Amino acid sequence: MQKFKSLIFILAMLAMITVAGCTVNSGKDTSKVNSGLFKSINKGETWQQKVLISTISGQPSNFAGVDAACLAIDPSDVNAIYFGSIGNGLFYTYNGGNTWQKSAGLGNASIRSIAIDPDSKCVIYATISNKVYKTEDCGRNWSEIYYDNEVSATIDSIVIDHYDSSIIYIGVSRGDLIKSSDSGESWQTVHRLSKAVIKKIVIDPADSRFVYLLTAKKGVFYTEDGGANWADFNDILKELSLGLEVKDIVLAKSEPNTIFLATTYGLLKSADKGKNWEQIELIPPEKKATINAIAVNPENSLEIYYVTNTTFYRSLDGGANWSSRKLPTARAGWKLLLDYKNPSTIYLSVRNLGK
Repeated sequence: MQKFKSLIFILAMLAMITVAGCTVNSGKDTSKVNSGLFKSINKGETWQQKVLISTISGQPSNFAGVDAACLAIDPSDVNAIYFGSIGNGLFYTYNGGNTWQKSAGLGNASIRSIAIDPDSKCVIYATISNKVYKTEDCGRNWSEIYYDNEVSATIDSIVIDHYDSSIIYIGVSRGDLIKSSDSGESWQTVHRLSKAVIKKIVIDPADSRFVYLLTAKKGVFYTEDGGANWADFNDILKELSLGLEVKDIVLAKSEPNTIFLATTYGLLKSADKGKNWEQIELIPPEKKATINAIAVNPENSLEIYYVTNTTFYRSLDGGANWSSRKLPTARAGWKLLLDYKNPSTIYLSVRNLGK
């Protein structure tokens, strides 16, 4: 009998190891499913899938078959990562992806954007369709703090002002930038873009008066005075024939005036906050680049990474030379995050573009 119990224990441990390798999902074989999140600790040389869900029952579970919508890292804790899924709710980890939990309060919704309060790590915001939710207890309980009257609208981006965390911006798909100055108690529209879907809002890490709006097909708009006046970078995008479908923007923390801008087909850099631009030469022709996301080492802007539907690219010399690696999945690379304390660690979330 004792030998039988020992055998059961060994088999259980093997099952847990198998889960860590991501071949089990709620008891189902997912050996052919490579989605969810991947982590590299060597600047993208190798990747390991990180999707193990810790459960009270001890039964093996993971989110290996789940597609990503958004990805966020806690600005005060590099080990706290939030994975917003398409149709499967919000997952979070407090140990750098080794184990995950699911936020029960948000169910199986599609999480379009996530923001973590830089002054209080248990205050988190998440957007779902036309609503904004907030938790003040690290995800145990959520309350709806914004509901858009246009039911068909989506809130695709939310961001918190790092200088004053009571200030929150959300981007609505009809082109409205909406602001709260009291942590979500009340809201006002501060800017309207005609028929421009706001996909991402970025606040300058050195000066929060600089706010950038990335739109689906209308280019990039920005303000230097907290929203009183607006301009755009669209002339340079048209001049270089890079299109107005902007995919990502990164502001180099170590160089406050440096901006990296990625469209579907090209990568640009400005060293003077957008007054002048240079195009970074990529390996594939621009029309075949299909960039989905970029990341830059916050302490060394010569280290640039980007991901496409099939490939991970890395440059350690500002884009003069690139190395490429096939993605560890058949799904498209979607979001990139760098550990801001150890930039050799990279998180990659992926998705099926058919969704």
